[in-house]
Amino acid sequence: MAQRHAAIAGIGATEFSKESGRSELQLAAECALAACQDAGVSPHDIDGMITFTIDNSDEINLARSLGVKDLAYSGRIPGGGAAAAATLYHAMSLIDAGVCENVLIWRAMNERSQYRFGQNQQQQVQAGNSTGSLMWCVPFGAMTPGSWAALAARPYMEAYGLTNADFGHLSVQQRAYAATNPNAWFYERPITHEEHQQSRWIVEPVLRLLDCCQESDGGVAILVTSLERARDLRQPPVRILGATQSIPYNVEVISNYYHDDLTVMPEAEGTARRLWKQTGLQPSDMQAAMIYDAFTPQVYMQLEAFGFCGRGDAAAFVKDGQTGPQGRLPVNTHGGLLGEAYIHGMNSMAEGVRQIRGSAVNQIDGAENVLVTSGMAGAVLGKA
Repeated sequence: MAQRHAAIAGIGATEFSKESGRSELQLAAECALAACQDAGVSPHDIDGMITFTIDNSDEINLARSLGVKDLAYSGRIPGGGAAAAATLYHAMSLIDAGVCENVLIWRAMNERSQYRFGQNQQQQVQAGNSTGSLMWCVPFGAMTPGSWAALAARPYMEAYGLTNADFGHLSVQQRAYAATNPNAWFYERPITHEEHQQSRWIVEPVLRLLDCCQESDGGVAILVTSLERARDLRQPPVRILGATQSIPYNVEVISNYYHDDLTVMPEAEGTARRLWKQTGLQPSDMQAAMIYDAFTPQVYMQLEAFGFCGRGDAAAFVKDGQTGPQGRLPVNTHGGLLGEAYIHGMNSMAEGVRQIRGSAVNQIDGAENVLVTSGMAGAVLGKA
């Protein structure tokens, strides 16, 4: 079989809201259909489906809703948003191997109206019946993603003399991007650094409210096919130049307190090493980056892990405007998970596609290579 290359042919999304008023299965079907229509592919021709282990929509029900005729593969990735880009990695592998022709990736959730990620879910941990890492957190009062992320970020802050004010610069930049994005929840609502510093503490002294991603209702889907096929479809193909994943020893998904040096993200460093080797590219070859921003400190540590700046230098890099529109590496040009919506990083990958297509609201001139990273996984998207 001749070597194949994977490309993104379609992206689709619902509106992003705080109350969708419909089921998560319907949200999944809506964004999936939109991705197919964007590509000009019949949903009947989908033969691969990938989502997250924590997505509530059943593959068979979604396939039935879309009219999928013959599903050759379905799979789910663990790790939630920390591994969002792993869906691209898996889809790329399926296409390159000739297992599937049209792979649908989706994530849909009523995170705000149906359940709250920012509040403790009592069913998460049943005392005495779980051996997961959260058994070392929840019984001691660390009950939410914000508390876990703050614990992980505190050693980084102390090592480099940072305060929460340093994180505010990123939040201001991303809200500025969101303010010009009509699809963003915070459209036309930028913030100042002073407003960031006046927002209430979530976990003092690490995270304020404006350091935290949103809780959103909505869905996003991506359709991956072969580059050869994508060239005959409706949109300019966006090639997946490379995609990788890394889960090093003693790294947890979010309660990440067990590896040797808590001032770094070894999973992001491992992903970066593999990705740069696989693609033959380097940080200076990227014109933009969509970096998983569930909480602001995670962006700073990933900037360092992927080699855009040295260890401990991310705060100065951001404050200097290097992640802004005129900077060396515009980051999360749609507003990110802080400013647009929190769909577990899927909307950030869709923004990477728009940047390569040249159709982003905050379009970066000459965007030919865009990094998409979610910590435990990453991909480089590029022109065909």
